[in-house]
Amino acid sequence: MTLADLRKDYSLAGLAEKDLARDPFRQFEKWFQEAEAAKLTEVNAMTLCTATREGRPSARTVLLKGLDGRGFTFYSNYESRKGRELHENPRAALVFPWVALERQVIAEGAVARVTREESEAYFHSRPRASQLGAWVSQQSSVIAGRGVLEESMKALEEKYAGQEVPLPPHWGGWRLVPETVEFWQGRRSRLHDRLRYRRQADGWTVERLAP
Repeated sequence: MTLADLRKDYSLAGLAEKDLARDPFRQFEKWFQEAEAAKLTEVNAMTLCTATREGRPSARTVLLKGLDGRGFTFYSNYESRKGRELHENPRAALVFPWVALERQVIAEGAVARVTREESEAYFHSRPRASQLGAWVSQQSSVIAGRGVLEESMKALEEKYAGQEVPLPPHWGGWRLVPETVEFWQGRRSRLHDRLRYRRQADGWTVERLAP
């Protein structure tokens, strides 16, 4: 079998302008709930695309941890590759690949750090082992082996035994404030539905894009 043979015609649903919610956040919540109902694995997983100041791109999968009228929120190490790139070039794109539903959502916009209070609240909602892990990992740095992580984890477990794990100064959240949000629904013959919300001064406008 060649890659050219891996072809599927999409036919589960369509997407019409009349079916859209009045803003992209409500529409996203609707599709997100449908993805949850379909029992998709890691429904909040999204590809985060960033770039250096010079435009060199990188991408990785992270988890959406918050959504409201301000934007899409995720958390990680500020000193990681993504953190450094977002500091240099505070713009990004998110892709939610809900392949089983023949759907994807793409959001693009500016990114800013959330408040320290928001990061504190989320950090202390995480399992304790994950809190310690945020201290252990010097994310994106080269290390000698897995033993480095395991030894550091053991030392921190002893250090904070019986104590609350503090929020690391190098760890916290970002919020992508979307300028555009595209809802993509697969259709037959590759004539997919692509409806994009675009932010304007007085609200959102919807555009249909050619597939």
